[in-house]
Amino acid sequence: MILEKYDVAIIGGGSAGLAALRQLSKLGKQAILLEAGTKVGSKNISGGILYSKKPKKGQVTNVDELYENFLEDAPFERKITKYILHSTSKDKEYSMDLTEAHDYQANFGCSVLMTKLNSWFAHQAVESAEKIGGGIIPGVHVKSITWNEGKAIIQTDELDEFEVKAIIAADGVNSEVAEMVEARSKFNPTQLYQGVKVIVKLPEEIIEERFGVSSDEGAAHLFAGDITLNHIGGGFLYTNRDTLSLGAVYHYDSLIRNPIEPYALIDVLIKNPLVSEFVRDVIPIKKEIDKSLPQEEQLRIRFGVAKLIKTWKEFRESSLSPSGRQSLINSGKYKTNESIQERLSIIEKQMAEKFDVTFGTDYVETEYGAKLVPDGKRCKMEKPFFKNILFVGDAAGRGVFVGPRIEGLNVGIDDGVRAANAVARSLDKNDFSESFMGEYYSQLIEESPYTLDMKQIDKDYLKIFLDAAKDVPKDIIGSRYGPILKMMSSGTFRGIAVKFANILGYDKLLPMIESENTYVKVPIQLAERLGATVSSTYSPTIPSIADRIAKLNYNDDHHSHIKVLNSESEFMKKIVTLCPAKCYSEEGGKVVIQHEGCVDCGTCSQETEWKHPRGEKGIHYQYG
Repeated sequence: MILEKYDVAIIGGGSAGLAALRQLSKLGKQAILLEAGTKVGSKNISGGILYSKKPKKGQVTNVDELYENFLEDAPFERKITKYILHSTSKDKEYSMDLTEAHDYQANFGCSVLMTKLNSWFAHQAVESAEKIGGGIIPGVHVKSITWNEGKAIIQTDELDEFEVKAIIAADGVNSEVAEMVEARSKFNPTQLYQGVKVIVKLPEEIIEERFGVSSDEGAAHLFAGDITLNHIGGGFLYTNRDTLSLGAVYHYDSLIRNPIEPYALIDVLIKNPLVSEFVRDVIPIKKEIDKSLPQEEQLRIRFGVAKLIKTWKEFRESSLSPSGRQSLINSGKYKTNESIQERLSIIEKQMAEKFDVTFGTDYVETEYGAKLVPDGKRCKMEKPFFKNILFVGDAAGRGVFVGPRIEGLNVGIDDGVRAANAVARSLDKNDFSESFMGEYYSQLIEESPYTLDMKQIDKDYLKIFLDAAKDVPKDIIGSRYGPILKMMSSGTFRGIAVKFANILGYDKLLPMIESENTYVKVPIQLAERLGATVSSTYSPTIPSIADRIAKLNYNDDHHSHIKVLNSESEFMKKIVTLCPAKCYSEEGGKVVIQHEGCVDCGTCSQETEWKHPRGEKGIHYQYG
């Protein structure tokens, strides 16, 4: 059989893989990108904030350099102009403004939804890729990689096998490529975070009024204290254009030590009075239908109510958005903003008079998702290559997570460009060996300012954080940390202390920095002693995990992509609790899996034979 041959295969259509495709195309090199989802972006989920950086030392490739029209045309959500950390304890809340830390070495940081954004990236990348014989192939899952005379032979579940000279592996934190070729072992719980997230609907102008931002601004809010339920991590809320990204990110090993349902950490965040007020909205309340009415009449009422409520939701959303109002005026049906408001009032009157619909306060949750996140300080690949395969972004265990500094997307994009540059050099020299391509890529990665951030404390960033915390009473920090904080706050001693800390290394410092004291106890004391009282005007109606899963879009695969290796292990028994989609149960002392509802997060991968679903199968996010 004659094999199809390509220069380069990129496996994974997230932002890192798409960056590699874009850069290779710019360099005139042929590459194909294989994506498991029905369309690019549908498998991706992030918190998330995408940064453009300006490091003090070294250079990175930013999103707005790779995609020159990014700021003008890309569907990012909002530029984040406020960055606030909240310490919580019951109805008490204490805030610290960390906007200066967010702005540190940044051109900008913007909130993003990955389904929309990666689809745009793909459109930009594929235009130039197709001109030189490359492109994007969606709905494809790679199942094996072998070698023949130095060339890689890729087998998928959907296509005939084909040959490539080089591979860029951008298949995420649960990289099957890394596992199948034994480039690295699976990441373990001490090296990972588990993140869960919900999308909350909220009209555009309500977001702007509530969070004190203009139409081209956004806010990020982080949470620590009692909302952690004694786990190491915290919550986040990012403003999008007309939604909020609300989530919880926790050290996976902290969850292993003290198992709790991941969605419970979202629920407790929503119940916090400050957060519940952030997410609240007006909702229609339907009257119970009289069961004594004929069945046909009940159906007529049910259909009429649903149709009118749908009309009200869509019209209200448009009326609370400048672009939405302009679209209504452009349609010719409405001449002024006042006429739009009059129409909304008429719809509400019809709802009340025809169907006894009233209005109340609650929040509107539209999508639930989860993923694992690599902690670059602990799990970055020291050798991010194997034979003619280069690993980028999450697949290489790379990300910057230092206190409130959370960066993964920009790291992956920069990695993708570096990998593309290394592959292009090898194509020019026809040398794809580890000693030529792999070592060169490793050198490029080592030169990345992000790599340095994964290794060392930045004293200037630390100063910004300490300045923001200058009003924190030292006795709250405690006898163990008080003297350290005092020394770090001194300009004279800070440089010496940071140098000493960097000599010790992150592995010695992390148990001290990332502790229950830092994420739970100190924030609780701050809130109780210095915080203001916050009250909520309603009690949010929180969906069950079954209701959340039922809303998601799946294409179920009758082939199992997960096999439990030891159904009686202590780890798997904890997974019954820790699986974000509640896919596991314990029966007779043995753990069993029910695949329906799996969100492909990989939480269980440590002790399972775990694969991504076949092409076009599994979860497909609407927002991501």
